[in-house]
Amino acid sequence: MTGKPPITARHPEKAAIGGRLEGACRLLQAPLSRRTALAFAAGASLLPLLGRRAVSQEAPPPPAAGALAPGFGAESHGLSVFGDLKYPADFARFDYVDPAAPTGGTFSQIGPTAAFNQSFQTFNSLNGYVLKGDGAQGVDLIFDTLMARAFDEPDAIYGLVAQGVAVSQDGTVYRFRLRPQARFHDGSKLTAEDVAFSLNLLKSKGHPIIAQNLRDMVSAEAEGDAIAVVRFAPRRARDVPLFVASLPIFSKAYYSANEFDASSLEPPLGSGAYKIGRFEVGRFIEYRRDPDYWAKDLPVTIGVNNFDVLRYEYFRDREVGFEAFKARAYLFRQEFTARTWATGYDFPALNEGKVKREVLPDRTPSGAQGWFLNLRRPKFADPRVREALSYAFDFNWTNKNLMYDAYRRTTSFFENSDLKAGGPAGPDEEALIARLGDRLSAEDVAVLKAPPWSPPVSDGSGQDRALLRRGTQLLREAGWVIKGGRLVDPQGNGLAIEFLDDEGSLERHTSPFIKNLKLLGIEANFRLVDPPQYQRRLNDFDFDTTVRRFSMSTVPGESLRNYFGSAAANIPGSNNLSGIADPIVDLLIEEVIAAPTRDELRTACRVLDRRLRAGRYWVPQWYSAEFRIAFWDEFGWPSAPRPTYSRAIPEIWSARTRSAG
Repeated sequence: MTGKPPITARHPEKAAIGGRLEGACRLLQAPLSRRTALAFAAGASLLPLLGRRAVSQEAPPPPAAGALAPGFGAESHGLSVFGDLKYPADFARFDYVDPAAPTGGTFSQIGPTAAFNQSFQTFNSLNGYVLKGDGAQGVDLIFDTLMARAFDEPDAIYGLVAQGVAVSQDGTVYRFRLRPQARFHDGSKLTAEDVAFSLNLLKSKGHPIIAQNLRDMVSAEAEGDAIAVVRFAPRRARDVPLFVASLPIFSKAYYSANEFDASSLEPPLGSGAYKIGRFEVGRFIEYRRDPDYWAKDLPVTIGVNNFDVLRYEYFRDREVGFEAFKARAYLFRQEFTARTWATGYDFPALNEGKVKREVLPDRTPSGAQGWFLNLRRPKFADPRVREALSYAFDFNWTNKNLMYDAYRRTTSFFENSDLKAGGPAGPDEEALIARLGDRLSAEDVAVLKAPPWSPPVSDGSGQDRALLRRGTQLLREAGWVIKGGRLVDPQGNGLAIEFLDDEGSLERHTSPFIKNLKLLGIEANFRLVDPPQYQRRLNDFDFDTTVRRFSMSTVPGESLRNYFGSAAANIPGSNNLSGIADPIVDLLIEEVIAAPTRDELRTACRVLDRRLRAGRYWVPQWYSAEFRIAFWDEFGWPSAPRPTYSRAIPEIWSARTRSAG
């Protein structure tokens, strides 16, 4: 199969914030930093949502470390969605790292995930946080964040630039106390002014996905150099504070002299573990480890950032990229194409043991990968038309003949997780549906209580006549008829569909689908455009259908508004590609966001899944509960247990002093 790397998420199979599964999709997750694994895409908060807006008042002097600010709880060394933290305040390091890992060497790869304005095929800008340009992979490495992700917890983050955080009793104000030793790469001090400046800048001029995720951030201010105060709306999404704490911190002085909201190849000033090194536009970019990194001895950084050089390679063609790996042009590869995995790994270096392969389990939600239909186009307005298209895609044939039976059928927006709906609604789901009361019609209630819609199961022949007859029936019910071999509406307009993509790995999967659509009288074609044009057309919603993979957090929150909320439907560059504008979906998203416990979150996600699936907004594709990786045997892996919620590659790998494994 061909997978698109998630887009932190955008394309094929699945990668950390985004990568395509078998020729597939862009991960629609917003990559924050690899430190946070883009897991939040804006999604977790510490306290229950309370109802009183914070009142502005003159700021008191900053409290001493560990002391209580008036109206605030005790300062904490970390945050999580529901307040649970694995590591105590005095923890020395994460359990999954090797504190004695050697430093040095190079780790090189094709970036497996993309976020915001990033592309898998090229880059022409070193600004990855605005709409303009194609941002370079890995640019987040040069920036620090207030807090850093723990990969062995579903949603916990711990202090990096922030030594601690205190939360107001009503949960609307967060006071981050900064480490006095924090420095930018030019030696200047990183202060609360830089933090407040960065957050306000990202909300006002950042990529629309970031701005949308920050809509519940009311303000960010500095109280002297040491305290950054962030205020949130009373009913903000639970994950927004964690999203804020995972965003890059820019130098206010630098951007006072340099334009932020522009595409630029000028390396910006950062404070992170790496600096931008050599690069060639559209071909490669290197990041060099800063030996004087101010935070290198903190608990959250010990045992990570072990390579001297992190290098990202770009190839316009996936096969060319694979040949380059075989020739040792780069050292690590996540394989998104089942055919290549099954037949291509038979070359001298692998047979001689110089290249290793491994399949890693994926214990995180696989997200939703499929052909997403643009409902802004009148031809897709009727859900019967949208559903009819799914009867023309034979997944079983595609999986067997093109993907070596390596994939499972995606049916849910929360696939591979306990957030996925299944069967009739259970008692907890029925209670939530009942609580929504008269905001739901009788038909809405019936749909939500029934088993959720799933794509049809074919006979695997490639042209399942029974399914095609059902597709024809749905089109007829929607007012479309065959005239002269063409499917036309009552006004005589034909139905034509363009499948838009920026790389051809999925064309062989789409061609049989197109052939079956033509049997229904639908004119369809696969349109390949260059990455900049593809991104522009998606930003402007100028497409019929395209493949994407929405990567879900284990604790979804604000990102759901960006993926499926009505407010995002008309925001250029948003992730609501289908233009979903359903008040019931909006209502259920708010139920997810407001859920006070993990159990209630799970229930709300399942009911939301039922409603989204009922909308027939997509033709679902496939997923894998595994990561396929290949690498030149030059790396070391900590002997400690591998983290559950991320591969943490290359974060915890190092240049080999013993065989990886």
